Formats: sequence, structure tokens, C-alpha cells
Amino acid sequence: SMLLCWLMGGLFALSGALCYGELGAKFPASGGEYFFLNQCFGELPAFISGWISLVVGFSAPIAAAAIALVHYGSLLLPEEFLSSGLPFSAQTEKMLAACVVILFFSFVHYYSVKLGKGIQNLLTLFKLSLILGFSAAAVFWGRGSLDHFSSTAFSSKEGFWAMLSDDRLAVALVFVSFAYSGWNSAAYLGGEIISPKRNLPRALILGTLIVIFVYLLLNAVYIYALPAEMMASAPDVGARAATALFGLKAGRLFSAGIGIGLSSALSAMIVTGPRVYYAMARDGLFFKVFSRVSPKRGTPGAAIFFQAALAIAMVVTASFECLLIYIGFTLSLMAILTVVGLMRLRRQERHQQKPKTYQTPAYPIIPLLFVAGNLWIVLFSISGRPVAAIFGIGTILAGLPFYLFFIKTRRINGPALLS
Repeated sequence: SMLLCWLMGGLFALSGALCYGELGAKFPASGGEYFFLNQCFGELPAFISGWISLVVGFSAPIAAAAIALVHYGSLLLPEEFLSSGLPFSAQTEKMLAACVVILFFSFVHYYSVKLGKGIQNLLTLFKLSLILGFSAAAVFWGRGSLDHFSSTAFSSKEGFWAMLSDDRLAVALVFVSFAYSGWNSAAYLGGEIISPKRNLPRALILGTLIVIFVYLLLNAVYIYALPAEMMASAPDVGARAATALFGLKAGRLFSAGIGIGLSSALSAMIVTGPRVYYAMARDGLFFKVFSRVSPKRGTPGAAIFFQAALAIAMVVTASFECLLIYIGFTLSLMAILTVVGLMRLRRQERHQQKPKTYQTPAYPIIPLLFVAGNLWIVLFSISGRPVAAIFGIGTILAGLPFYLFFIKTRRINGPALLS
């Protein structure tokens, strides 16, 4: 069922958070997978991870979030306006609007750390309040039906195991995994968290549990509002659910709320990504300009706007669905490698005295669950959407010449001259 899909995606994300918590407690520094893989496997896998973060981990999700934000924003406009040839009536105008949104939030985070933090906190608070308020209103005043829970998008006479072999579930989990993709965000900020050996695992695990609860709650409301067949191919399921529950005006208002909520996710990715590029540049594996912080504003302007340029390029050249498959496939590979790195460290340290810091519970079951679940998603992604998977592999291979260039330049001139 739809809720089972979201629960499975949440359990995969939680198992990843439990594993990353141990790595974060062991290596409390900023950089996320880039820093973890550097400690576990060395510079090449770390660079590939940083390269993927640059192209896929942040730039592609920023593009996807901007496209979705503009789509929901366009739903606020009257139908006669949408069909009149004016802005938002054509794909070109939507692309242009998505690019403007990316530039706006990039400039906000470049202009001031304080301003960016304030806007981010307000957007996050609004998003959580919107979801909880919408869910409560649906229960008490919504015109839904409990009969919708009896239908399932993955029904099968053969039962549960046959459902797991259905490639529709695996492809759906790619999209669900993208929705959960922020579960590791705290790992990118390890060097900025107070008492990270204790608080970083807590942030990862507690944050993931809250997100699982919110997503299950929200999707239960969607099912209550709409039958499964109406959600199967609806890119604006939130607006349709609000319309079914409360009427057309409420659907348009909720569309505006979803757009603001999406801007929260977009803003968070814009401010988080440059930390990875900073760590790479610091190690001599990226151009030094991306490690520079403006003394006046305290922000890494070059990294922020370079990331914006890549995101804009993806808005122009890729469709929303292709972006999500491409993102989910490629990020799953890096997350798998990171958790395998944890298992490698455990094997190397098996004869040493156990540290007093946080360790992954139920080891090695939790790491194996994460690796197996994500491998399942990756394999079905390859079979179901081979073009997106080829682009993902191509992105990894495209980073190798850059790695060789940076290594050679660092060997000749030293990291300080990579400018």
C-alpha cells in the first residue's frame, strides 16, 4: 500500500540515521559523506562523494524543489489565466520562474547568515504548522472516506513477497527516498554542533523519527481524501486532497502553503551544500575559491552561486521525474558505500576496546538492512529507468578526470595554490 511504501522508506532512512550517528560521533566534523568516506576508504571515494554532492546531492534536489514549487504556485492562478498565453501557461515560463526562485534564495543566503537563518527557521516552522493544521482539519471537518484505505496501489493475490518483487514499489520507493533524503543533513554540520559526539546522533535519529511521523500522517490524510487511482499519476496530490476535503478555494490556498513548504527545503539545501565544497577545497580536492568566505558577510558566495548555476542548468535540461530517479539512484549508491565504510571500520577495530561514544544498535542487522534495502531500490531503478541510471553512473565517471587534475595540481603546487 501507499502507507507501507512510506513506512519502508522511513525505516530505511532511520537505519541510515542510526549508522551515520556512529560515524558522526566517531568523526565529528562538517562534510557529511565526504568526510566519512575519507576516513573509511581514502580520498578517491571521498572525492566522488563530494562530486556527487555538488552535482546530485544538492544542485539536482534544488532544481527539483524549484520546479515543484513553481508548479504548486501556478495552481493559484485562475484557469482562464493559465490558458491565455500569459506567464505560467508554457513550460518555458515555468522554467524561468524556477530559475528566479533559485537565484532569490541563493542571494538571501549570500547576503547575510543572520537573514538566511531567520528565513529558514520561519519557513520550517510554517511547514510543520501547515502539515499538523491540515491533518487536524481533515479529521474534524474534511469530506473524506475511510473506505479509501481498503484500496491499494500494489495489491497482489500472491501476497506481501510478490508485492516486494513488483518494480512499481521499488520505483515508488525512489521517489519516497528522495522525500526522506534530508535524514543525513545533520551529518554535514558535525563541526558546528555543540558536543557533537553526543548531540549529532540524537539530531540524526530524532529528526528522522519526526519526519517519518509527519510523512505517514500527511499521506494518511491524502488517502482519506482521495482514492488510490486519483493519486497514482497526480503531481499535485496535496492540492487535490485539499480540494476534495474542503473545496476548490481551500485547494488553492493549500497549494500556496505547499509552495512555501517546498521553499523551506530548497533554502535548506542551498545553505548546506557549500559546506561540502568548502571541505573539498580545504583538502586540495576542489578549487580554492570555493573555500573562501566573505569577511563582510560571512558567507561563501562563490560556492553558493556556483551551486545555483548548476541547479539552473538542471532546471532547463531535465524533467522533474527524471531528476528524482537520477537523484535517488546516485545518492543511494553513496549512502550504501558510507554504511559499508562503517562496517569496514568496525571490522578493523574489532579487537580494540569499544569506545564510550554512541554505537549503532543491533549491529550488524541495522547496517545490513540499510544496505540491502537501498541495493534493492538501486537494482530496480536500473531495470525500470535505465536512462536515469546511466546518467547517474556517467556523473560518477565524469568526476574522475577532475580528481586526477586536482591530485596532480596539489602534488605540484600544494593545496594553497589551487585557485
